[in-house]
Amino acid sequence: MFFLQHATENATLSYLFGCAGHGKAVAVDVVAGDEGWFIAEANKAGATITHVIDTHVHADHYSGGLALARIVGAPYYLHESNKGRVSFDFTPLADGQRLEAGNVLVDVLHTPGHTPDSVCLLVRDLRRGDEPWFVITGDTLFVGAVGRPDLAGQEREMAAQLYESLHTKILRLPAELEIYPGHQAGSACGAGLSGKPASTLGFERRWNSALAMDRGAFIDYLTKDIPPPPANMEAIVKANLGVAE
Repeated sequence: MFFLQHATENATLSYLFGCAGHGKAVAVDVVAGDEGWFIAEANKAGATITHVIDTHVHADHYSGGLALARIVGAPYYLHESNKGRVSFDFTPLADGQRLEAGNVLVDVLHTPGHTPDSVCLLVRDLRRGDEPWFVITGDTLFVGAVGRPDLAGQEREMAAQLYESLHTKILRLPAELEIYPGHQAGSACGAGLSGKPASTLGFERRWNSALAMDRGAFIDYLTKDIPPPPANMEAIVKANLGVAE
């Protein structure tokens, strides 16, 4: 497997990984303007981008996912809850679905809470073994923090959903599993994010205070001091939905 983490604007972390042996690559959370970087890096790896995924409809940056998918002729994936919400065609993702890119397998975990359509991507490399190697957590779980629950409104309801997603989907995974989030320190999509761009679930269980709270305390914590929304959020969301101004 080859794996690249790309730090870009607004403290966003994007990903390109795949199977060099079969020449297939997966691009995740591409920021607009970075399409050329993904194409160049895939070419260096001797791979074709066969899957382009956004872990959710982003509110803090313009997505380059759809544009990249159109350039390389690959499917563009969003969670199925976006049917009828976006104005363009996409390939829907469902909880438990598996995507294949040569020896690399990607299992989809629907993890609503930051947004209703949020997904995490559990990745394994069959050349390494059948156990998962890492999980791309999008804006569900960060290093040292969790995603903010208010961007879609109904923040207490969304915070409760995030608690369930974390405790029923993510924290049941092996402690040694590497996590790669959608942002690092400086992002408006959460509070208290670390500048460290990766961690393990075991480390987060021990040191991420939000993960040690019971449900009520977690909801109160996430909704007590909500930071200002990302700059230009309304325009960014409309653009990422393909909705004209």
